[in-house]
Amino acid sequence: MERTDAAIGCILGTAVGDALGLACEGLSRDRQKRWFPSLGGYHLLFGKGLCSDDTEHTCMIAQSILVSGGNEESFTCDFARRLRWWLAGLPAGIGLATLRSILKLWLFVPAGWRGVHSAGNGPAMRSALFGVCFADDEARLTRLNRIATRLTHTDPKAECGALAIALAARCSMRGQAFEAYLADLARLTAPHGAAGIELVDLARRAHSSATAGEPTEVFVQSLNCAKGVSGYMYHSVPAVLHAWFSHPRDYAQAVTVMIRCGGDTDTTAAMLGAIVGAGVGRRGIPQKWLDDLVEWPRTVAWMEDLAAKAARAAQRGEPGAAHALPIAGLALRNMGFFVLVLAHGLRRLLPPY
Repeated sequence: MERTDAAIGCILGTAVGDALGLACEGLSRDRQKRWFPSLGGYHLLFGKGLCSDDTEHTCMIAQSILVSGGNEESFTCDFARRLRWWLAGLPAGIGLATLRSILKLWLFVPAGWRGVHSAGNGPAMRSALFGVCFADDEARLTRLNRIATRLTHTDPKAECGALAIALAARCSMRGQAFEAYLADLARLTAPHGAAGIELVDLARRAHSSATAGEPTEVFVQSLNCAKGVSGYMYHSVPAVLHAWFSHPRDYAQAVTVMIRCGGDTDTTAAMLGAIVGAGVGRRGIPQKWLDDLVEWPRTVAWMEDLAAKAARAAQRGEPGAAHALPIAGLALRNMGFFVLVLAHGLRRLLPPY
């Protein structure tokens, strides 16, 4: 697939998967099915979809790629700045590791002391775009993935997991065989020693399981995720890879299967949506889901334009003009979103259990 189309599919795939999974986040598989017998649309706001931090971080990565042109020093400074101001906007549902690390960024601690030792899946929710934008520059892909990961998470498993998602998006965009993906993953995670070996083993298990026709839900249970996929990197990433191996070109089926696994559904569906979206592009994402995504000020049109500009900036190696958002608009949006998420959380205290 052409680079710009893949970048658009990657970001919009993230946003739609995130919005579809958001209402189901934290529910066990059984309770989710009782709450939402159908996953044919959004459930958070009367059939309309809104996005969470998964999409916001992906867009921040795209904005930093755009203004840096892939220059690592510029990317680091810009992405760190965006993380600081993102936290200042009081986002709903921020992970503890991400919160602690961004507080360190506000204190301007030295580079070697940034991030926290955590293997949460935060870095993987935003890494897919590296695989699309820098598909032909493997060294830059891995370095930017390392930079973006270590600003918040320093556990080697976090970096390996984020790299696995980026490489999956690259493989999806190119239409390569899964065996080529597994070989690339083994080669590029080898410097991480045991962390890389463990992830490659999990990825191969996922591939063997999917090839044998085993449902993703069954594979997830083999990861000791009885109540759903957790936010641990080596639970989330193998589960996402299994769903991708099972449904590489069917966006709707892939994200539906992923959400039905329960647990951290917005993040896993966002990661999977990014991978499959990079392969099928905008046209492969159901139009109704795009039409019903009422995210603002990061509208579908805004995200599409951002993706195209980021892809071009990366390809040329030249920075572009910032793709800004209205600060007042973001503040209003975040307040409304917080109230909506709080109301949804309170409603979930009631039956059905």
